Parts: sequence; C-alpha cells; structure tokens
Amino acid sequence: MSDLQPVRGTHDILPEDHRRHRQVTETARQIAARYGYEEISTPVFEFSEVFKRTLGETSDIVTKEMFSFEDRGGEQLTLRPEVTAGVARAFISGGLAQHLPLKFFCQGPMFRYERPQKGRQRQFHQIDVELLGVDGPLADIEIISLAAHILDALGVADKVTLELNTLGDTESRQSYRTKLVGYLEGFKDKLSEDSLARLDRNPLRILDSKDQGDRAVIADAPLLEDHMNDASKAFFEDVQKGLKTAGIEYKINPTLVRGLDYYCHMAFEFTTETLGAQGAVLAGGRYDGLIEAMGGPPTPGTGWAAGVERLALMIAEPPGPARPVAVVPIGQAAEAEALSLVQRLRRAGFTADLGFSGNLQKRLKGANKANAVAAVIIGEDELAKGAATVRDMETGEQTEVKLSALEDHLARYR
Repeated sequence: MSDLQPVRGTHDILPEDHRRHRQVTETARQIAARYGYEEISTPVFEFSEVFKRTLGETSDIVTKEMFSFEDRGGEQLTLRPEVTAGVARAFISGGLAQHLPLKFFCQGPMFRYERPQKGRQRQFHQIDVELLGVDGPLADIEIISLAAHILDALGVADKVTLELNTLGDTESRQSYRTKLVGYLEGFKDKLSEDSLARLDRNPLRILDSKDQGDRAVIADAPLLEDHMNDASKAFFEDVQKGLKTAGIEYKINPTLVRGLDYYCHMAFEFTTETLGAQGAVLAGGRYDGLIEAMGGPPTPGTGWAAGVERLALMIAEPPGPARPVAVVPIGQAAEAEALSLVQRLRRAGFTADLGFSGNLQKRLKGANKANAVAAVIIGEDELAKGAATVRDMETGEQTEVKLSALEDHLARYR
C-alpha cells in the first residue's frame, strides 16, 4: 500500500466536490455572460515581477505567500496568487488599449503558501471579473450588481453581507496617509512586527490588521472618511445610490481597505458567518493606477474575485449525475451488438453504461450500483428477433422492444 499523499494544502477534487465546483463556476460564467463579460484565461505562472509590482513588495502575499522559483533558464517565475495582475499584464502585452472598455470573466486555480484550514488551501480556485476602461461609478455599481446576482443565483444571498468603504482619490488618500502615519508613529511600541514594516511603505494595510494589539491602536485612529474631498464623497454617494436603485443592501465598514497606491475609491467584500474564520467569500475594488504602475497606459479598472471552494461549501447539494441506461449483453455473441448499441444511445443523447463482465445477475447488480433507470438486455433470443428486453429498474417491469424502436421507447427515461 503506497503512503503517497497530496501535498499539504492541496486536495483531490472528486466527483461529488466537482459537482459543487462546477455549479459555482458555471453559474458565474452564465450570469457574467448576460452582463457582457467574455471569458479569458491567463497563464498559471508569470514572471515574478508581475506580482511584485502589482501586489507590492511589503504585502503579505509577496513577502510570505508566493510560490516562486527559478526556471532552468534563470528566469524568476511565480505561480499566480490572484488573477488581476495577469489580466493587467495581458492587457498591456496584448495591446488591448484600443478595444476599451473591456469586460473579462476568468476562473481557475491560484496558489498561495498559507496555513491550510477550512475554506483555505494552498492551491485553490477563484472566479473573477474585471472591467477596464470606465472611470465612473456606473462600473462599480455594475460589478457589485453582477456579484450580488451570482450569489443570489447560487442560493447564498441570505448568508452574506455586502460591506463597502471608500478609499478616495489620490489627493484624499495622501491627505489621510499623512494623518494616519502621524497618529501611528506615537504607538510604535505597541504595533506588531508586520505593521511596523508597513508603517512607511503601506500604512493603510495596518487598518486591516487582525493582531489584537494593532486593533487596540487602530480603534482611535483617524478615519479615512473624514479626509475625503468633494469628488471622492460624490463618487461614493453615487455608488450607494446606484446600489439602492438596484435593490442591493449593504453596510459601511470604515476599516475595509486596499493598501496599495493604485487602489482608489471603492473597496468591498461580501462576507459570511457560516465558514468560521474565513469570512470573506467575494472581494474587490477599483484599481485605476494599476495598469499605469505596470508600465501601460493610464487605464481605469475595477473588479472582484471570489473563492470557489468557499462558495462550494455554502451552496445546496447540486443534482447528481443523470441516471444511465445500462446495456447488458448476455453471452459473447451479444457483446458486439451491445457495444454498438451503447454508442448509438450515447449519440442519441442518452447517458448509457455498458456492463463490462459477468453473468446476467452480476451485470444487473452493476446496473443497480450505477443507479440505472433502465436496463437494455440483449441475449441470443433477442439477437435472433432483432430486439432487446428493456427492464424498468424501479418497477422491475420488462418489455420486449425492437432495436429500431429503442430510442423512442427509452425517451421516457431521458
């Protein structure tokens, strides 16, 4: 018996779990398409600089969580920890600026070196939307509305709360940053090591710290909302008005931040209390300076990402696989006809399963195990008549049916 196991923080997605994953991704894909979002895929690894530039040298992801390696050619590469940076890189390298606005839907695996726990793995999956080229609040209203629509379609809308905050424009953020740093400088002896590292380069991230000592300091910190200029206030008010018009409920969370300089205006999360410590199931915001920071043209952008595993834990059990029609040959002479017949049924749109070996009793047991809705039995007698015996697996009723009429007879089981 082999003692090989999956790498810590990874897991096999077996059929039952895959049904849940597929329910999440397919629902999101279909609804995003209604909003005009087209699916793209970016590579699962990029040059490390793509993520260092976008996520920031002092972010937790870059300093603690990235799976980075040097390839045989000496290039520094990183398995993607998130989607947005790759989309921004694709926008620049693909010369897509002339096609704005652009609406993208993405899905696939991400990789972060984290402590595995419920709803958090080192290889995990996300759905993601990005809207590039629209600088007004209508873009933010749309992507939040799309997120709410997907969560509603998944049946989890009543299990989540939308939290909003405004980060303001560059002018507002700089004003607030100065006030915040001045306040925090007086508490250096009480800040955690991570927050001290962020104080000069990324102070807004301190507001999001989970360290209890940091939380005590932050409780009396200046508020970002008190340093908004009129343009920033108007932007935030317009988003709130739009969400109210769309019938989307929310609450303001003044400590919800995106700490990097290219983030602005909107930050939001859909959170839940059903998954323990992993409260955020979908999060996003506006990143107008991201593409420019990566060397591309100034391009406004907004988007969000959601964890597939977390949503999969929250949804109702999806329907199981379609019940098959079992084709059961009796004797060697019938096996060739059965092989032909099972392919014929599949091409006609039926889910069909072939009993591979054993006598009639054993193959019928196999049909029961496969949860077959009907069994098509072919033996020497049936071959001589050009017919098959169809057994209803629920009632046990058997009917002799001409092979030429089999699809019509089985239509009731489709």
